[in-house]
Amino acid sequence: MTDTKELATLLENLLKLQKSGSLGEIVGQAQRIYHDISDLSVLSGLSTPEVLSPHTSPDVPERVPSEVNLDNSNLATDVNEKEKYFDDFANDYIEFTYKNPTTYHLVQSVAELLKKSGFEYLPEAADWSKLFDPEKTGAYFTIRNGTSLAAFTIGSFWSPAKGVGAIGSHIDALTTKLKPVSNKSKVDGYELLGVSPYAGALSDVWWDRDLGIGGRVIYKNESSGKLSTTLVNSTPHPVAHIPTLAPHFGTPSNGPFNKETQAVPVVGFSDGNDEEKPTEDEQKSPLIGKHSLKLLRYISKLAGVPVSSLIDFDLDIFDVQKGTRGGLSNEFIYAPRVDDRICSYSALQALIRRHKDPESFVTDDSFNLVALYDNEEIGSLSRQGAKGGLLESTISRAIAALKISEPGTLQRLYANSVILSADVTHLLNPNFTEVYLEHHKPLPNTGIALALDSNGHMATDLLGKVVVEQLAKLNDDKVQYFQIRNDSRSGGTIGPSISSSTGARTIDLGIPQLSMHSIRATVGYKDVGLAVKFFQGFFKNWRKVVDGIEEF
Repeated sequence: MTDTKELATLLENLLKLQKSGSLGEIVGQAQRIYHDISDLSVLSGLSTPEVLSPHTSPDVPERVPSEVNLDNSNLATDVNEKEKYFDDFANDYIEFTYKNPTTYHLVQSVAELLKKSGFEYLPEAADWSKLFDPEKTGAYFTIRNGTSLAAFTIGSFWSPAKGVGAIGSHIDALTTKLKPVSNKSKVDGYELLGVSPYAGALSDVWWDRDLGIGGRVIYKNESSGKLSTTLVNSTPHPVAHIPTLAPHFGTPSNGPFNKETQAVPVVGFSDGNDEEKPTEDEQKSPLIGKHSLKLLRYISKLAGVPVSSLIDFDLDIFDVQKGTRGGLSNEFIYAPRVDDRICSYSALQALIRRHKDPESFVTDDSFNLVALYDNEEIGSLSRQGAKGGLLESTISRAIAALKISEPGTLQRLYANSVILSADVTHLLNPNFTEVYLEHHKPLPNTGIALALDSNGHMATDLLGKVVVEQLAKLNDDKVQYFQIRNDSRSGGTIGPSISSSTGARTIDLGIPQLSMHSIRATVGYKDVGLAVKFFQGFFKNWRKVVDGIEEF
Protein backbone atom coordinates (compact mmCIF):
# COMPACT_ATOMS: atom_id res chain seq x y z
CA MET A 1 0.00 0.00 0.00
CA THR A 2 1.58 3.31 -1.09
CA ASP A 3 1.39 6.25 1.29
CA THR A 4 -1.40 8.62 0.30
CA LYS A 5 0.89 11.59 0.85
CA GLU A 6 3.18 10.19 -1.82
CA LEU A 7 0.22 9.85 -4.17
CA ALA A 8 -0.77 13.46 -3.58
CA THR A 9 2.76 14.69 -4.35
CA LEU A 10 3.01 12.62 -7.50
CA LEU A 11 -0.37 13.66 -8.80
CA GLU A 12 0.32 17.33 -8.20
CA ASN A 13 3.62 16.96 -10.06
CA LEU A 14 1.81 15.18 -12.85
CA LEU A 15 -0.65 18.03 -13.25
CA LYS A 16 2.22 20.51 -13.47
CA LEU A 17 4.04 18.37 -16.02
CA GLN A 18 0.83 17.87 -17.95
CA LYS A 19 0.58 21.62 -18.49
CA SER A 20 4.09 21.77 -19.85
CA GLY A 21 3.61 18.69 -22.01
CA SER A 22 6.53 16.84 -20.35
CA LEU A 23 5.15 13.63 -18.90
CA GLY A 24 8.06 11.27 -18.45
CA GLU A 25 7.71 8.18 -16.36
CA ILE A 26 5.56 9.91 -13.74
CA VAL A 27 2.50 8.67 -15.65
CA GLY A 28 3.42 5.05 -15.00
CA GLN A 29 4.25 5.77 -11.37
CA ALA A 30 0.99 7.59 -10.74
CA GLN A 31 -1.00 4.85 -12.42
CA ARG A 32 0.71 2.16 -10.34
CA ILE A 33 -0.05 4.04 -7.13
CA TYR A 34 -3.62 4.74 -8.19
CA HIS A 35 -4.34 1.06 -8.67
CA ASP A 36 -2.59 0.24 -5.37
CA ILE A 37 -4.94 2.37 -3.33
CA SER A 38 -8.20 0.77 -2.32
CA ASP A 39 -9.77 3.85 -0.72
CA LEU A 40 -10.03 6.47 -3.46
CA SER A 41 -11.68 8.99 -1.18
CA VAL A 42 -8.25 10.55 -0.65
CA LEU A 43 -8.48 11.93 -4.17
CA SER A 44 -11.29 14.26 -3.22
CA GLY A 45 -8.95 16.21 -0.93
CA LEU A 46 -6.29 16.92 -3.54
CA SER A 47 -5.77 20.35 -4.98
CA THR A 48 -6.66 20.05 -8.64
CA PRO A 49 -6.15 23.24 -10.64
CA GLU A 50 -7.80 23.54 -14.01
CA VAL A 51 -5.86 21.34 -16.41
CA LEU A 52 -6.26 20.42 -20.03
CA SER A 53 -5.29 17.03 -21.36
CA PRO A 54 -2.19 17.12 -23.58
CA HIS A 55 -4.39 16.25 -26.54
CA THR A 56 -6.79 19.16 -25.92
CA SER A 57 -6.40 22.63 -27.36
CA PRO A 58 -5.68 24.99 -24.43
CA ASP A 59 -7.92 27.76 -25.72
CA VAL A 60 -11.05 25.68 -26.38
CA PRO A 61 -13.71 25.94 -23.64
CA GLU A 62 -16.20 23.27 -22.73
CA ARG A 63 -19.38 23.39 -24.78
CA VAL A 64 -21.29 23.55 -21.50
CA PRO A 65 -19.83 26.33 -19.30
CA SER A 66 -20.84 24.81 -15.98
CA GLU A 67 -18.14 22.75 -14.29
CA VAL A 68 -20.14 21.63 -11.28
CA ASN A 69 -18.89 18.25 -10.11
CA LEU A 70 -21.84 16.04 -9.18
CA ASP A 71 -19.71 12.94 -8.69
CA ASN A 72 -20.22 11.14 -5.40
CA SER A 73 -16.66 11.96 -4.29
CA ASN A 74 -17.19 15.72 -4.50
CA LEU A 75 -20.92 16.40 -4.42
CA ALA A 76 -21.68 20.08 -4.83
CA THR A 77 -23.46 21.45 -1.78
CA ASP A 78 -24.49 24.82 -3.15
CA VAL A 79 -28.03 24.61 -4.47
CA ASN A 80 -27.50 27.39 -6.98
CA GLU A 81 -24.43 25.68 -8.41
CA LYS A 82 -26.35 22.44 -8.89
CA GLU A 83 -29.20 24.29 -10.54
CA LYS A 84 -26.74 25.99 -12.88
CA TYR A 85 -25.39 22.58 -13.88
CA PHE A 86 -28.86 21.35 -14.85
CA ASP A 87 -29.86 24.64 -16.44
CA ASP A 88 -26.72 24.74 -18.58
CA PHE A 89 -27.24 21.26 -19.95
CA ALA A 90 -30.96 21.77 -20.52
CA ASN A 91 -30.43 25.02 -22.39
CA ASP A 92 -27.48 23.72 -24.39
CA TYR A 93 -29.46 20.67 -25.45
CA ILE A 94 -32.30 22.90 -26.65
CA GLU A 95 -29.83 24.86 -28.79
CA PHE A 96 -28.21 21.65 -30.02
CA THR A 97 -31.40 20.09 -31.32
CA TYR A 98 -32.64 23.38 -32.77
CA LYS A 99 -29.48 23.99 -34.80
CA ASN A 100 -29.32 20.38 -36.01
CA PRO A 101 -32.71 19.46 -37.50
CA THR A 102 -31.43 16.60 -39.67
CA THR A 103 -29.00 13.75 -39.06
CA TYR A 104 -26.60 15.37 -41.51
CA HIS A 105 -26.51 18.59 -39.51
CA LEU A 106 -26.15 16.72 -36.24
CA VAL A 107 -23.16 14.65 -37.39
CA GLN A 108 -21.46 17.74 -38.82
CA SER A 109 -22.04 19.62 -35.55
CA VAL A 110 -20.78 16.73 -33.44
CA ALA A 111 -17.67 16.42 -35.61
CA GLU A 112 -16.88 20.10 -35.06
CA LEU A 113 -17.40 19.73 -31.31
CA LEU A 114 -15.14 16.67 -31.16
CA LYS A 115 -12.36 18.42 -33.06
CA LYS A 116 -12.53 21.37 -30.67
CA SER A 117 -12.35 18.90 -27.78
CA GLY A 118 -9.12 17.31 -29.01
CA PHE A 119 -10.47 14.37 -31.02
CA GLU A 120 -8.76 13.47 -34.29
CA TYR A 121 -10.80 12.56 -37.37
CA LEU A 122 -10.15 9.12 -38.90
CA PRO A 123 -11.78 8.79 -42.35
CA GLU A 124 -13.18 5.31 -42.86
CA ALA A 125 -11.40 5.07 -46.21
CA ALA A 126 -7.99 5.93 -44.72
CA ASP A 127 -5.27 3.66 -43.34
CA TRP A 128 -5.71 4.05 -39.59
CA SER A 129 -2.38 2.43 -38.78
CA LYS A 130 -0.66 5.52 -40.19
CA LEU A 131 -2.81 7.87 -38.10
CA PHE A 132 -2.66 6.14 -34.72
CA ASP A 133 0.05 6.85 -32.18
CA PRO A 134 0.09 3.75 -29.93
CA GLU A 135 2.48 5.41 -27.47
CA LYS A 136 0.05 8.00 -26.21
CA THR A 137 -3.51 8.44 -25.08
CA GLY A 138 -5.69 9.02 -28.12
CA ALA A 139 -9.09 10.47 -28.90
CA TYR A 140 -10.56 9.80 -32.33
CA PHE A 141 -13.77 9.71 -34.32
CA THR A 142 -14.98 8.42 -37.66
CA ILE A 143 -18.04 9.13 -39.79
CA ARG A 144 -20.11 6.94 -42.09
CA ASN A 145 -22.45 8.32 -44.76
CA GLY A 146 -22.58 11.69 -43.05
CA THR A 147 -25.34 10.32 -40.80
CA SER A 148 -23.58 8.06 -38.28
CA LEU A 149 -20.51 8.54 -36.14
CA ALA A 150 -18.29 6.70 -33.68
CA ALA A 151 -16.03 8.57 -31.23
CA PHE A 152 -13.62 6.88 -28.85
CA THR A 153 -10.77 7.41 -26.44
CA ILE A 154 -8.13 4.78 -25.92
CA GLY A 155 -5.49 4.88 -23.22
CA SER A 156 -1.82 4.11 -23.64
CA PHE A 157 -2.09 1.43 -20.92
CA TRP A 158 -5.16 -0.27 -22.38
CA SER A 159 -5.19 -3.93 -23.39
CA PRO A 160 -7.99 -6.10 -24.87
CA ALA A 161 -8.42 -7.83 -21.50
CA LYS A 162 -9.72 -4.51 -20.20
CA GLY A 163 -12.61 -4.58 -22.69
CA VAL A 164 -14.52 -1.59 -24.02
CA GLY A 165 -17.04 0.60 -22.26
CA ALA A 166 -19.39 1.74 -25.00
CA ILE A 167 -22.64 3.65 -25.37
CA GLY A 168 -24.70 3.23 -28.51
CA SER A 169 -27.57 5.55 -29.36
CA HIS A 170 -29.46 6.62 -32.45
CA ILE A 171 -29.59 10.11 -33.92
CA ASP A 172 -32.34 9.65 -36.48
CA ALA A 173 -35.76 10.96 -35.55
CA LEU A 174 -39.20 10.75 -37.08
CA THR A 175 -39.32 13.06 -40.07
CA THR A 176 -40.65 13.36 -43.59
CA LYS A 177 -38.52 12.96 -46.70
CA LEU A 178 -38.82 14.76 -49.99
CA LYS A 179 -39.78 12.27 -52.69
CA PRO A 180 -37.32 11.68 -55.58
CA VAL A 181 -39.87 13.50 -57.73
CA SER A 182 -41.71 15.92 -55.49
CA ASN A 183 -43.71 17.68 -58.19
CA LYS A 184 -47.44 17.56 -57.60
CA SER A 185 -50.25 19.10 -59.59
CA LYS A 186 -51.61 22.35 -58.24
CA VAL A 187 -55.02 22.30 -56.62
CA ASP A 188 -56.84 25.53 -57.47
CA GLY A 189 -53.59 27.48 -57.10
CA TYR A 190 -52.28 25.69 -54.01
CA GLU A 191 -48.72 24.44 -54.48
CA LEU A 192 -48.14 21.04 -52.90
CA LEU A 193 -45.01 19.05 -52.09
CA GLY A 194 -44.57 15.31 -52.52
CA VAL A 195 -43.14 13.81 -49.32
CA SER A 196 -42.84 10.37 -47.72
CA PRO A 197 -43.05 9.56 -44.02
CA TYR A 198 -39.89 8.36 -42.33
CA ALA A 199 -40.94 5.80 -39.72
CA GLY A 200 -44.16 6.98 -38.05
CA ALA A 201 -44.21 10.56 -39.29
CA LEU A 202 -47.08 12.31 -41.08
CA SER A 203 -49.59 11.29 -38.43
CA ASP A 204 -52.08 13.96 -37.39
CA VAL A 205 -49.66 15.34 -34.76
CA TRP A 206 -47.66 16.69 -37.72
CA TRP A 207 -50.57 18.76 -38.97
CA ASP A 208 -50.83 22.50 -38.38
CA ARG A 209 -47.14 22.75 -37.55
CA ASP A 210 -44.58 25.18 -38.99
CA LEU A 211 -42.37 22.96 -41.12
CA GLY A 212 -38.94 23.81 -42.45
CA ILE A 213 -36.76 22.09 -45.03
CA GLY A 214 -33.14 20.98 -44.86
CA GLY A 215 -30.64 18.25 -45.54
CA ARG A 216 -27.76 17.37 -47.83
CA VAL A 217 -27.23 18.77 -51.32
CA ILE A 218 -24.91 17.40 -54.00
CA TYR A 219 -23.78 19.96 -56.54
CA LYS A 220 -21.21 20.36 -59.26
CA ASN A 221 -18.30 22.44 -58.08
CA GLU A 222 -17.57 24.71 -61.03
CA SER A 223 -14.04 25.53 -59.87
CA SER A 224 -12.88 21.92 -59.45
CA GLY A 225 -15.26 20.19 -61.84
CA LYS A 226 -15.98 17.58 -59.13
CA LEU A 227 -19.16 16.84 -57.21
CA SER A 228 -19.31 18.42 -53.77
CA THR A 229 -21.77 18.36 -50.90
CA THR A 230 -23.18 21.02 -48.62
CA LEU A 231 -25.92 21.21 -46.01
CA VAL A 232 -28.95 23.46 -46.16
CA ASN A 233 -31.38 24.48 -43.43
CA SER A 234 -34.31 26.87 -43.76
CA THR A 235 -34.58 27.41 -39.98
CA PRO A 236 -36.13 29.60 -38.66
CA HIS A 237 -38.15 30.01 -41.85
CA PRO A 238 -41.06 27.53 -42.28
CA VAL A 239 -41.83 26.58 -45.86
CA ALA A 240 -44.68 24.09 -45.43
CA HIS A 241 -47.88 23.44 -43.54
CA ILE A 242 -50.21 20.44 -43.46
CA PRO A 243 -53.67 21.86 -42.75
CA THR A 244 -56.26 19.98 -40.76
CA LEU A 245 -59.87 19.88 -41.87
CA ALA A 246 -62.09 21.94 -39.58
CA PRO A 247 -64.51 19.90 -37.42
CA HIS A 248 -67.43 21.76 -39.00
CA PHE A 249 -67.13 19.40 -41.98
CA GLY A 250 -68.21 16.46 -39.82
CA THR A 251 -67.09 12.87 -40.37
CA PRO A 252 -64.32 13.57 -42.95
CA SER A 253 -62.49 15.65 -40.31
CA ASN A 254 -62.29 12.75 -37.87
CA GLY A 255 -60.08 10.37 -39.83
CA PRO A 256 -58.46 7.97 -40.31
CA PHE A 257 -56.53 9.96 -42.89
CA ASN A 258 -54.75 8.91 -46.06
CA LYS A 259 -51.07 9.93 -45.79
CA GLU A 260 -50.66 9.99 -49.55
CA THR A 261 -53.57 12.24 -50.41
CA GLN A 262 -54.61 14.04 -47.22
CA ALA A 263 -51.31 14.70 -45.43
CA VAL A 264 -49.68 16.70 -48.21
CA PRO A 265 -47.67 19.80 -47.25
CA VAL A 266 -48.85 23.08 -48.74
CA VAL A 267 -45.82 25.16 -49.75
CA GLY A 268 -47.34 28.05 -51.67
CA PHE A 269 -50.13 29.58 -53.67
CA SER A 270 -50.24 31.25 -57.05
CA ASP A 271 -53.03 32.13 -59.44
CA GLY A 272 -51.29 30.54 -62.41
CA ASN A 273 -50.49 33.77 -64.20
CA ASP A 274 -47.01 34.17 -62.68
CA GLU A 275 -45.54 30.83 -63.75
CA GLU A 276 -41.85 31.19 -64.59
CA LYS A 277 -39.85 29.03 -66.94
CA PRO A 278 -36.34 27.84 -66.14
CA THR A 279 -33.58 29.80 -67.77
CA GLU A 280 -31.27 28.17 -70.29
CA ASP A 281 -28.60 27.85 -67.61
CA GLU A 282 -31.04 26.36 -65.04
CA GLN A 283 -32.06 23.67 -67.50
CA LYS A 284 -28.60 22.13 -67.08
CA SER A 285 -29.67 20.72 -63.70
CA PRO A 286 -30.97 17.11 -63.83
CA LEU A 287 -33.52 18.12 -61.21
CA ILE A 288 -35.50 20.35 -63.56
CA GLY A 289 -38.90 18.75 -64.06
CA LYS A 290 -38.59 16.57 -60.93
CA HIS A 291 -39.16 19.39 -58.47
CA SER A 292 -40.83 22.75 -58.78
CA LEU A 293 -38.65 25.55 -60.08
CA LYS A 294 -39.61 27.64 -57.07
CA LEU A 295 -38.30 24.92 -54.73
CA LEU A 296 -35.08 24.48 -56.71
CA ARG A 297 -34.41 28.19 -56.58
CA TYR A 298 -35.09 28.22 -52.84
CA ILE A 299 -32.65 25.34 -52.22
CA SER A 300 -30.15 26.95 -54.58
CA LYS A 301 -30.23 30.11 -52.49
CA LEU A 302 -29.75 28.18 -49.24
CA ALA A 303 -26.87 26.21 -50.73
CA GLY A 304 -25.21 29.25 -52.28
CA VAL A 305 -24.87 27.64 -55.70
CA PRO A 306 -26.77 28.20 -58.96
CA VAL A 307 -29.70 25.97 -59.87
CA SER A 308 -27.70 24.66 -62.82
CA SER A 309 -25.15 23.15 -60.41
CA LEU A 310 -27.70 21.17 -58.39
CA ILE A 311 -27.27 17.42 -58.97
CA ASP A 312 -29.45 15.85 -56.24
CA PHE A 313 -30.44 16.17 -52.60
CA ASP A 314 -31.78 14.34 -49.55
CA LEU A 315 -34.13 16.76 -47.81
CA ASP A 316 -36.28 16.49 -44.70
CA ILE A 317 -39.39 18.43 -43.75
CA PHE A 318 -39.23 19.14 -40.01
CA ASP A 319 -40.63 21.21 -37.15
CA VAL A 320 -38.80 24.55 -37.04
CA GLN A 321 -40.16 25.60 -33.66
CA LYS A 322 -37.36 25.82 -31.14
CA GLY A 323 -37.51 23.81 -27.95
CA THR A 324 -38.19 25.66 -24.72
CA ARG A 325 -38.34 25.31 -20.97
CA GLY A 326 -41.86 25.03 -19.57
CA GLY A 327 -43.99 24.32 -16.54
CA LEU A 328 -44.88 26.67 -13.71
CA SER A 329 -41.38 26.25 -12.31
CA ASN A 330 -39.65 25.56 -15.63
CA GLU A 331 -39.32 21.92 -14.67
CA PHE A 332 -39.78 20.59 -18.23
CA ILE A 333 -38.18 20.77 -21.65
CA TYR A 334 -40.56 20.81 -24.62
CA ALA A 335 -38.69 20.10 -27.85
CA PRO A 336 -38.77 18.38 -31.24
CA ARG A 337 -36.72 15.30 -32.15
CA VAL A 338 -36.17 14.18 -28.56
CA ASP A 339 -36.21 10.52 -29.70
CA ASP A 340 -33.30 10.18 -29.82
CA ARG A 341 -31.15 13.22 -29.99
CA ILE A 342 -31.28 13.52 -26.21
CA CYS A 343 -29.49 10.29 -25.24
CA SER A 344 -27.00 10.82 -28.07
CA TYR A 345 -26.20 14.33 -26.85
CA SER A 346 -25.83 13.16 -23.24
CA ALA A 347 -23.55 10.24 -24.11
CA LEU A 348 -21.32 12.42 -26.26
CA GLN A 349 -21.01 15.09 -23.58
CA ALA A 350 -20.08 12.42 -21.04
CA LEU A 351 -17.34 11.02 -23.29
CA ILE A 352 -15.84 14.47 -23.84
CA ARG A 353 -15.97 15.38 -20.16
CA ARG A 354 -14.44 12.05 -19.13
CA HIS A 355 -11.71 12.54 -21.71
CA LYS A 356 -10.84 15.94 -20.25
CA ASP A 357 -10.89 14.71 -16.65
CA PRO A 358 -7.33 14.78 -15.22
CA GLU A 359 -8.06 11.58 -13.28
CA SER A 360 -8.86 9.86 -16.57
CA PHE A 361 -5.44 10.85 -17.84
CA VAL A 362 -3.69 9.34 -14.82
CA THR A 363 -5.59 6.04 -14.99
CA ASP A 364 -5.50 5.73 -18.73
CA ASP A 365 -6.06 2.01 -19.24
CA SER A 366 -9.54 2.37 -20.72
CA PHE A 367 -11.20 2.20 -24.12
CA ASN A 368 -14.38 4.29 -24.10
CA LEU A 369 -16.62 4.67 -27.13
CA VAL A 370 -19.84 6.35 -28.22
CA ALA A 371 -21.57 5.20 -31.41
CA LEU A 372 -24.33 7.37 -32.86
CA TYR A 373 -26.42 5.51 -35.43
CA ASP A 374 -28.84 6.40 -38.16
CA ASN A 375 -31.96 4.45 -39.19
CA GLU A 376 -32.97 2.96 -35.82
CA GLU A 377 -36.52 4.13 -36.39
CA ILE A 378 -36.78 1.97 -39.52
CA GLY A 379 -35.05 -1.16 -38.25
CA SER A 380 -31.31 -0.32 -38.31
CA LEU A 381 -30.65 -2.54 -41.35
CA SER A 382 -28.42 -0.18 -43.32
CA ARG A 383 -24.71 0.56 -43.53
CA GLN A 384 -25.22 3.59 -41.29
CA GLY A 385 -27.58 1.76 -38.92
CA ALA A 386 -26.63 -0.35 -35.91
CA LYS A 387 -26.73 -3.52 -38.02
CA GLY A 388 -24.16 -1.98 -40.37
CA GLY A 389 -21.39 -2.76 -37.87
CA LEU A 390 -19.90 0.70 -37.27
CA LEU A 391 -19.08 -0.03 -33.62
CA GLU A 392 -17.57 -3.41 -34.46
CA SER A 393 -15.58 -2.00 -37.37
CA THR A 394 -14.24 0.88 -35.26
CA ILE A 395 -13.06 -1.43 -32.49
CA SER A 396 -11.49 -3.94 -34.90
CA ARG A 397 -9.61 -1.25 -36.80
CA ALA A 398 -8.38 0.37 -33.59
CA ILE A 399 -6.97 -2.98 -32.46
CA ALA A 400 -5.33 -3.51 -35.83
CA ALA A 401 -3.81 -0.02 -35.74
CA LEU A 402 -2.33 -0.84 -32.34
CA LYS A 403 -0.82 -3.97 -33.92
CA ILE A 404 -2.56 -6.34 -31.52
CA SER A 405 -2.99 -9.60 -33.43
CA GLU A 406 -3.17 -12.47 -30.95
CA PRO A 407 -5.77 -15.14 -31.83
CA GLY A 408 -9.10 -14.58 -30.10
CA THR A 409 -8.33 -10.95 -29.26
CA LEU A 410 -11.66 -9.61 -30.46
CA GLN A 411 -13.70 -12.33 -28.76
CA ARG A 412 -11.85 -11.77 -25.50
CA LEU A 413 -12.38 -8.03 -25.76
CA TYR A 414 -16.14 -8.33 -26.20
CA ALA A 415 -16.37 -10.86 -23.37
CA ASN A 416 -14.84 -8.22 -21.12
CA SER A 417 -16.95 -5.34 -22.40
CA VAL A 418 -20.16 -3.57 -21.44
CA ILE A 419 -22.30 -1.72 -23.97
CA LEU A 420 -25.15 0.59 -23.01
CA SER A 421 -27.93 0.85 -25.56
CA ALA A 422 -29.16 4.34 -24.71
CA ASP A 423 -32.60 5.12 -26.08
CA VAL A 424 -35.51 7.05 -24.65
CA THR A 425 -38.18 5.17 -22.77
CA HIS A 426 -41.60 6.19 -21.46
CA LEU A 427 -42.38 8.70 -18.71
CA LEU A 428 -45.56 8.17 -16.77
CA ASN A 429 -48.40 9.99 -18.51
CA PRO A 430 -50.67 11.19 -15.67
CA ASN A 431 -53.74 11.07 -17.94
CA PHE A 432 -53.25 7.38 -18.77
CA THR A 433 -51.86 5.79 -15.62
CA GLU A 434 -53.91 2.64 -16.23
CA VAL A 435 -51.75 1.60 -19.22
CA TYR A 436 -48.55 1.46 -17.15
CA LEU A 437 -47.25 -1.54 -15.25
CA GLU A 438 -47.36 -1.05 -11.50
CA HIS A 439 -43.95 -0.11 -10.03
CA HIS A 440 -42.61 0.59 -13.54
CA LYS A 441 -43.62 4.22 -13.97
CA PRO A 442 -40.61 6.50 -14.59
CA LEU A 443 -40.89 10.12 -13.45
CA PRO A 444 -39.17 13.30 -14.70
CA ASN A 445 -36.09 14.89 -13.09
CA THR A 446 -35.26 11.64 -11.33
CA GLY A 447 -32.74 9.68 -13.38
CA ILE A 448 -32.28 7.21 -16.20
CA ALA A 449 -34.66 4.27 -16.58
CA LEU A 450 -33.68 0.66 -17.24
CA ALA A 451 -35.67 -0.84 -20.12
CA LEU A 452 -36.77 -4.40 -19.41
CA ASP A 453 -38.65 -6.95 -21.49
CA SER A 454 -39.26 -10.63 -20.85
CA ASN A 455 -39.44 -11.43 -24.58
CA GLY A 456 -36.05 -10.10 -25.63
CA HIS A 457 -37.12 -6.81 -27.20
CA MET A 458 -34.60 -5.23 -24.83
CA ALA A 459 -31.09 -6.58 -24.25
CA THR A 460 -31.02 -6.03 -20.48
CA ASP A 461 -30.48 -9.24 -18.50
CA LEU A 462 -29.98 -10.02 -14.81
CA LEU A 463 -26.30 -9.13 -14.59
CA GLY A 464 -26.82 -6.09 -16.78
CA LYS A 465 -29.46 -4.83 -14.38
CA VAL A 466 -27.11 -5.40 -11.44
CA VAL A 467 -24.26 -3.59 -13.21
CA VAL A 468 -26.42 -0.48 -13.73
CA GLU A 469 -27.63 -0.54 -10.14
CA GLN A 470 -24.04 -0.80 -8.88
CA LEU A 471 -22.91 2.01 -11.17
CA ALA A 472 -25.72 4.21 -9.90
CA LYS A 473 -24.79 3.46 -6.30
CA LEU A 474 -21.16 4.42 -6.88
CA ASN A 475 -22.16 7.62 -8.67
CA ASP A 476 -25.03 8.59 -6.34
CA ASP A 477 -27.59 8.24 -9.15
CA LYS A 478 -31.15 6.98 -9.06
CA VAL A 479 -32.34 4.19 -11.36
CA GLN A 480 -35.91 3.83 -12.57
CA TYR A 481 -37.50 0.86 -14.30
CA PHE A 482 -39.80 0.49 -17.26
CA GLN A 483 -41.44 -2.65 -18.59
CA ILE A 484 -44.51 -2.82 -20.78
CA ARG A 485 -47.72 -4.44 -19.54
CA ASN A 486 -48.70 -7.89 -20.82
CA ASP A 487 -51.61 -6.37 -22.73
CA SER A 488 -49.47 -3.84 -24.63
CA ARG A 489 -46.90 -4.20 -27.38
CA SER A 490 -43.24 -3.43 -26.78
CA GLY A 491 -41.04 -1.21 -28.88
CA GLY A 492 -37.50 -2.07 -29.84
CA THR A 493 -33.98 -0.65 -29.64
CA ILE A 494 -30.52 -1.22 -31.09
CA GLY A 495 -29.62 -3.23 -27.97
CA PRO A 496 -30.48 -6.75 -29.17
CA SER A 497 -28.79 -6.11 -32.53
CA ILE A 498 -25.51 -4.99 -30.96
CA SER A 499 -25.63 -7.71 -28.32
CA SER A 500 -26.13 -10.48 -30.87
CA SER A 501 -23.47 -9.19 -33.28
CA THR A 502 -20.74 -8.70 -30.66
CA GLY A 503 -21.57 -11.12 -27.85
CA ALA A 504 -20.91 -8.26 -25.41
CA ARG A 505 -23.18 -7.73 -22.45
CA THR A 506 -25.58 -5.03 -23.56
CA ILE A 507 -27.94 -3.06 -21.36
CA ASP A 508 -30.95 -1.07 -22.53
CA LEU A 509 -31.68 2.14 -20.66
CA GLY A 510 -32.44 5.76 -21.40
CA ILE A 511 -34.00 9.07 -20.54
CA PRO A 512 -37.78 8.76 -20.07
CA GLN A 513 -39.99 11.08 -22.11
CA LEU A 514 -43.64 11.92 -22.69
CA SER A 515 -45.26 11.85 -26.15
CA MET A 516 -42.87 9.45 -27.85
CA HIS A 517 -43.13 9.65 -31.66
CA SER A 518 -45.01 12.92 -31.53
CA ILE A 519 -43.56 15.88 -33.40
CA ARG A 520 -42.76 17.43 -29.99
CA ALA A 521 -42.04 15.71 -26.71
CA THR A 522 -41.47 16.46 -23.03
CA VAL A 523 -38.68 15.54 -20.62
CA GLY A 524 -37.65 16.83 -17.21
CA TYR A 525 -35.24 19.76 -17.31
CA LYS A 526 -32.77 17.89 -15.07
CA ASP A 527 -32.84 14.74 -17.17
CA VAL A 528 -30.12 15.80 -19.61
CA GLY A 529 -27.69 16.68 -16.83
CA LEU A 530 -28.59 13.53 -14.88
CA ALA A 531 -27.92 11.41 -17.96
CA VAL A 532 -24.55 13.09 -18.59
CA LYS A 533 -23.64 12.45 -14.97
CA PHE A 534 -24.68 8.79 -15.15
CA PHE A 535 -22.86 8.18 -18.44
CA GLN A 536 -19.73 9.89 -17.15
CA GLY A 537 -19.90 7.65 -14.09
CA PHE A 538 -20.29 4.66 -16.41
CA PHE A 539 -17.07 5.48 -18.25
CA LYS A 540 -15.30 6.00 -14.94
CA ASN A 541 -16.55 2.99 -12.98
CA TRP A 542 -17.81 0.22 -15.27
CA ARG A 543 -14.56 -1.74 -15.17
CA LYS A 544 -14.47 -1.59 -11.39
CA VAL A 545 -18.05 -2.85 -11.17
CA VAL A 546 -17.48 -5.71 -13.62
CA ASP A 547 -14.30 -6.78 -11.83
CA GLY A 548 -16.37 -7.08 -8.67
CA ILE A 549 -18.57 -9.79 -10.23
CA GLU A 550 -17.08 -13.29 -10.01
CA GLU A 551 -18.69 -14.71 -13.16
CA PHE A 552 -19.49 -11.84 -15.46
